[in-house]
Amino acid sequence: MPVRDNVEIGLNRFARRGYDLDEVSIVPSRRTRDHDDVSTAWQIDAFRFDIPLVTSPSDAVVSPATAVAVGQAGGLGVLNAEGLWTRYDDPTDVLRRLREAAGPDAGPPTALLQEVYAEPVKPDLISARVKEMRDAGVTSAVRVSPQHTVGLAPTVLSAGADLLVIQGTIVSAEHVTTAGEALNLKEFIADLDVPVIVGGAADYQTALHLMRTGAAGVIVGVGADSWSTADAVMGIRVPLASAIADAAAARRDYLDETGGRYVHVIANGRIETSGAIARALACGADAVQLGEPLRVAEEAPGGGVWWDSVAAHPRLPRGGTSAPAAPRGTLDQVLFGPAEASDGRTNLFGALRRTMAKTGYRDLKEFQRVDLVLGGGGGASTAGPGHLVG
Repeated sequence: MPVRDNVEIGLNRFARRGYDLDEVSIVPSRRTRDHDDVSTAWQIDAFRFDIPLVTSPSDAVVSPATAVAVGQAGGLGVLNAEGLWTRYDDPTDVLRRLREAAGPDAGPPTALLQEVYAEPVKPDLISARVKEMRDAGVTSAVRVSPQHTVGLAPTVLSAGADLLVIQGTIVSAEHVTTAGEALNLKEFIADLDVPVIVGGAADYQTALHLMRTGAAGVIVGVGADSWSTADAVMGIRVPLASAIADAAAARRDYLDETGGRYVHVIANGRIETSGAIARALACGADAVQLGEPLRVAEEAPGGGVWWDSVAAHPRLPRGGTSAPAAPRGTLDQVLFGPAEASDGRTNLFGALRRTMAKTGYRDLKEFQRVDLVLGGGGGASTAGPGHLVG
């Protein structure tokens, strides 16, 4: 079990101290390397990728075409089975409406998002979109929400998707309900012939339980980027550095428990710069899930507007929408440069390679052993955003 640092926040009430990525810094070692000798490759099940990138299943940044482009760039593009491309034969006009409704200082209204996502999901469109990705020769991955897994996953799998992603804000291995039969992830995954990535998890115990379902990867974090309102709406906030470290500890213990089964940890949260990517991997993640940073690519279907999938929830939206951001280059430039600004928002994985070279590590597994120190700008010593109430 991970070490717990508990502080008393009042009489007989304790909170566990947690840390966000911006409170953690990477320490160079005694050795450096040439950046051309560094590998950022990772592999999950039989699928190998050149960069540790899994896209957020947001329609703002992922269409079938951009999923293919991400795959050709060496990452994993994840299409949302409950998104616009599975609700409309051609969502071009819908995306245009969303862009036109966005002003210079604000994104399209939530009510408009809810309206366009009220169109039913069409199973034949799911099949067509998966075929489009498979025909391009890239690894195809499709996301379904936990509540619609039983209904939609068979269509996704029969269409030939390579990876299934079961993702919600918070996912548990055991969902308790008095209304109907709950999804049993362990039984469901055991019956599948394709690898499953599942999440999000927020702590050691949940990550370990999800690993025990047979998942190939566990998403850690609740996707709380700069536009998330989960904290304001639900009071839920996850210090991502601590959550990743907890999940990495669960991964190690599960590896020992099973005699060698390795489950990948995929970090998902406020990872918006190349420095945050490096910190997430240094904390123990095998890959990162990115959404909002990709909206500045010329190929982004949202035209620079960002919204997460939960922003369109019909009863309880938990995310805002952004004003349009100007393109910063092609997807390839966003991922690999050259960068024309020094803000860490472009050349995301070229910068990661430099970080690994500057700290002397050859590959991602080695880089997970890099030394870390506290002392970032997040104020780790105060009872503020970096705390988990227990």
